[in-house]
Amino acid sequence: MEGQPVVTWLSVFLLLSMQNIGGSSSASNYLIGLGSYDITGPAADVNMMGYASAEQIASGVHFRLRARTFIVAEPQGNRVVFVNLDACMASQLVTIKVLERLKARYGDLYTEQNVAISGIHTHAGPGGYLQYVVYIVTSLGFVRQSFDALVDGIEKCIVQAHENLQPGSIYINKGELLDAGVNRSPSSYLNNPAAERNKYKYDVDKEMTLIKFVNEEWGPIGSFNWFATHGTSMSRTNPLISGDNKGAAARFMEDWFEQRGSHNGFNSPYSNNPGTDRVPRRISSLVHNPLENGNELMKLAASFERSEGRPATRSLSVASRVRNALKRAEKPQFVSAFCQSNCGDVSPNVLGAFCIDSGLPCDFNHSTCNGKNELCYGRGPGYPDEFESTRIIGERQFRKAVELFNTATEQLTGKVGYKHAYVDFSNLEVGLPKRGGGTEVVKTCPAAMGFAFAAGTTDGPGAFDFKQGDDKGNPFWKLVRNVLKAPSKEQVKCQHPKPILLDTGEMKIPYDWAPSILPVQILRIGQLVILNVPGEFTTMAGRRLRDAIKMALISGGGGQFNSNVHIVIAGLTNTYSQYVTTFEEYQVQRYEGASTLYGPHTLSAYIQEFKKLAAALIIGQTVMPGPPPPDLLDKQISLLPPVVVDATPLGVKFGDVKTDVPQNSTFKRGDMVAVTFWSACPRNDLMTEGTFALVELLQGQNTWVPAYDDDDFCLKFKWSRPAKLSPQSHATMEWKIPESAISGVYRIRHFGASKSLVGSISHFTGSSSAFVVAN
Repeated sequence: MEGQPVVTWLSVFLLLSMQNIGGSSSASNYLIGLGSYDITGPAADVNMMGYASAEQIASGVHFRLRARTFIVAEPQGNRVVFVNLDACMASQLVTIKVLERLKARYGDLYTEQNVAISGIHTHAGPGGYLQYVVYIVTSLGFVRQSFDALVDGIEKCIVQAHENLQPGSIYINKGELLDAGVNRSPSSYLNNPAAERNKYKYDVDKEMTLIKFVNEEWGPIGSFNWFATHGTSMSRTNPLISGDNKGAAARFMEDWFEQRGSHNGFNSPYSNNPGTDRVPRRISSLVHNPLENGNELMKLAASFERSEGRPATRSLSVASRVRNALKRAEKPQFVSAFCQSNCGDVSPNVLGAFCIDSGLPCDFNHSTCNGKNELCYGRGPGYPDEFESTRIIGERQFRKAVELFNTATEQLTGKVGYKHAYVDFSNLEVGLPKRGGGTEVVKTCPAAMGFAFAAGTTDGPGAFDFKQGDDKGNPFWKLVRNVLKAPSKEQVKCQHPKPILLDTGEMKIPYDWAPSILPVQILRIGQLVILNVPGEFTTMAGRRLRDAIKMALISGGGGQFNSNVHIVIAGLTNTYSQYVTTFEEYQVQRYEGASTLYGPHTLSAYIQEFKKLAAALIIGQTVMPGPPPPDLLDKQISLLPPVVVDATPLGVKFGDVKTDVPQNSTFKRGDMVAVTFWSACPRNDLMTEGTFALVELLQGQNTWVPAYDDDDFCLKFKWSRPAKLSPQSHATMEWKIPESAISGVYRIRHFGASKSLVGSISHFTGSSSAFVVAN
């Protein structure tokens, strides 16, 4: 028959197409939906979460923070939700309020049972969104803007994912990434049994696990991966909001995928030339036939002088976002998340820790220099440039993820499931096997932090005379501690050998200083099992938990699981309770041990409780929900002053250029272009899903199109006041011209919002003079 060859060739073509996207011809077995939303938060005046440094106050944007979500559902059955936040960690209060909103929208479809919210552990995001006192001291208490940005963004990205649910398949892949993390507490790791250490080649986990989402109609629509390395490429002196290395990797991969259709090969979106910043070549897809003649460009640029500040609408900032122009309304947005795992003792500062005074390596056991911890700092691969270190570690994760994405062939098949429980870790009985047989019962303790907690780490040293590896304490600081709360004899014994600096679990004024009730949760998608833990497990602690749960699933699974089960740890999930070390690491009392809140048997308690969840998952048994955590929203105290008023000098408008580019200027790739505007406090409008900074490219003779915005790695938005209490402020845009930028006429634009004395908010914009970027 005449039509048969056509049908045959079409079938072959479709089969080859499926192979090219790394999928298979297997039928779609899940409903899959992905979502992404801006959670950047206040870019001024707010203390950053992570280093607990009162001096680290946000004053601009390196690149924006996002919440990224996947929902996987059986067509007629269970579903699970995983949210990855470009934030330091999840917050119990944020989780509670998100779940309340989801219940109002969807009833019991999404609950604490099947929703996981995890943080990447960037130390460069706004703080003040956790509910326990110890985590919001440096942020001057609760910061409503930080909190609302997270709750709103998480809700919106889950709604997106829900509305995007379509038939699709999921593929999983694993691979080693060797140069993105080192152990920052090797002396602690070495205290683990030699026989156990000998089972592993490295003293940190080097494996990345990636899942690839393939839509039945559109092909690949996203990926999530888990890999352990701290979000501390950016230092504690950095004032710019940043997703650090994992946020950068996500931005790189999303841009790579959006551009790969118009380029051939892996390297095309990012230049491999040394010294370049690998920004994707987006512009060539936005602008056609740019002028190349230098004289013509100069003449054209000279005709565009800087514009005065003028009123604008908020929607203009949103509409000007570069990635708005890239979105295709009919096609799902590609979402890529780089999730955190057992990163407790893993640093991205891979060159090692050195003394800033002598340049020599720090003391091995205590990470000190001449007895002082303040001088010992880890060095990233771009040292001394922390932005370069962030880019390099981010790019290394990105490149490994692309490799795994392109070669993923193992398809996830089987049930979708979940188990969840709340557990009071302040006084939990834990059964430990005895050497001669039988069981010994031990207990966890109310939360407490040791002296070495105040020493910080090589990623961010502490102050005064604290040092890591301190199992004795200091008489002076014990006196200071006792003014707040002297620990009981029982607590001292329970936490031994930790010398208690802050007895946070028993401090209740003005409200709870630390959590006692924690969520433990398992999500299952076929042969993938995600262990959602509310803290930072060290490398060996994570290995023990994974091994224990793998053994429990295989031995008790009745054939549901075999040795091919993939188990990942999602750290800093649903709430935050600091660190979890092994019993042996706890004895050393470095920073991680001192920050293991519930005593030396904390890890054993987690393993016990996760085994219960695993057993219930296998047989479909209901788990006792446990005591719910408190909702402390009504008790929160905020001491952060509001924005009172914004002002400019007489005769100056908001958005006016204060410092322009030089007249008739021409720049080359790799140059830095800086423009300063008269501005207003960024807290007046967070520009959510918008931008404060924009680089525009001239198309034709008079049309400006967005080229780069404040979600690009190469463009920084820096905000400052001339004096601490001044109502006046400046915004400086710094654009390091990427190697991928095309020749043309450019200008830099600023969007902002000012507050009047009566409280009204007015949006404004302004533009620099045009300038030329030449070959």
